[in-house]
Order: sequence, then C-alpha cells, then structure tokens
Amino acid sequence: MAQNKESIVTQLQAVKHKSGKSYNQLAKETGLTNVYVAQLLRRQAQLKPDIAPKLQVALPDLPEDLVHEMMRPPLRSYDPNLI
Repeated sequence: MAQNKESIVTQLQAVKHKSGKSYNQLAKETGLTNVYVAQLLRRQAQLKPDIAPKLQVALPDLPEDLVHEMMRPPLRSYDPNLI
C-alpha cells in the first residue's frame, strides 16, 4: 500500500468513526491506553504484531492492508517552520 500518511489516517479515522467507538472504549477493549490507540489510528505509533489481533477484534472493519501499514514504523519529518 503506497499511500501517503494523510490518506491512511483518513481511512483509519473512517474505520473508527464507523465503529461508533471512542478512544476510551477502544482502549478498554484492547487493554491499551487511549493515547496509544489514538497514536496508532493517527499513524504516530507503530502497531506491534501481538496487539494487532486485539485491535482487529475491537475494529472488525479494519482491513488487513491497513493493519500491515500500521505495523510499519511511522515516518517522522522535520519542519523548521514549526519551531
């Protein structure tokens, strides 16, 4: 899946929205923190293989290709205009 980060995040947020669940609900179902769940769904953190099944149970509409994309390390960049 060669998509840009914005496109992937949009798809992940659509899956979350379709589920009707909050970050707190997803955290409770997965045993993770709500912050970590939010980071995962915004591609700010890397999904670990042992966590993926829990997230897929909590978000059954999460496609396999997005799960694999979430397992890739997130790309970070430096923008001097943000300082």
